[in-house]
Amino acid sequence: MADNVEKMLYSLVDEFLVYLESVRGLSANSIRTYRNDLNHLMEQLGREKSVAEITVVDLRNCIAWLSARKLSSASVNSFIAAVRTFFAYCRKFGYIETNVALELKTIKMPQHMPRFLTAPEVDELCRQPVVNELLWQKRDAAIFEMLYSSGCRVSEIVSLKIHDLQNGNSSAIITGKGNKDRRVYFEEDARNALALYLEDRKDRFHREGIEDRTPEVFVNQSGGALTAGGVRYILSRYTGSEGTKHHVSPHALRHTFATSMLSKGADVRVVQEMLGHASISTTQRYTHITTERLIDIYNRAHPHGKK
Repeated sequence: MADNVEKMLYSLVDEFLVYLESVRGLSANSIRTYRNDLNHLMEQLGREKSVAEITVVDLRNCIAWLSARKLSSASVNSFIAAVRTFFAYCRKFGYIETNVALELKTIKMPQHMPRFLTAPEVDELCRQPVVNELLWQKRDAAIFEMLYSSGCRVSEIVSLKIHDLQNGNSSAIITGKGNKDRRVYFEEDARNALALYLEDRKDRFHREGIEDRTPEVFVNQSGGALTAGGVRYILSRYTGSEGTKHHVSPHALRHTFATSMLSKGADVRVVQEMLGHASISTTQRYTHITTERLIDIYNRAHPHGKK
């Protein structure tokens, strides 16, 4: 065992999180998720529990405790994945002799169809900043168009910097999950909306005497970089009672991009690359959605469909 010293749970969790950030290069969001999951472990077993004394029964009791607290299947599986990774780290560096977490199995996830928008719904959403004077109209229109055009995650769109834009703002290189770079594309409506916003941004800050040095494409009204939470708030305003009255999340636009591409005949591996999915199986679920969508349209449109 490393240094022949039994390590307490809290001490190894702190060490593990530093390792994930400094060696593995995980994002702040990923580190936060690991910390929250491992806090559940410490809450249930005690911060000063010796890691070497933790048994698979202890871990299964933690899972049962989380389930009793009505956490979602996804949250419980996130906890299991975090514990597995943590114990693999402990085994790798000799803090434990046996990795008991290898015996843990994830729980079955309910199958949910990702929320996506129809073409008229996308048009209505992208029109909202034009007709509703809610926040920063040109910026918000550009955000909606670029999310839908590229299939970017909200974390990726807020991290996009002006120098990342290429080929007349028709594409960009972004860094996605796992620090993997990929190219995304912006069609004409998105490029036009972006051009109007960038010009308006320059004029606005010039008028207000704000020095615009923020490298990110999307900024808040004070000139700082817009956050993922900021984008969610913007969408909530335009899809709430003041707008379409049908709540939409940023991820719904990513789902819509994927289903639109596949329903128009795009190869699933091309869509996988555009979305930045590590596994083709993640992308393939959208092929099931488009099939179900076609069946639903058929059943509603065909005279004998409802029979």
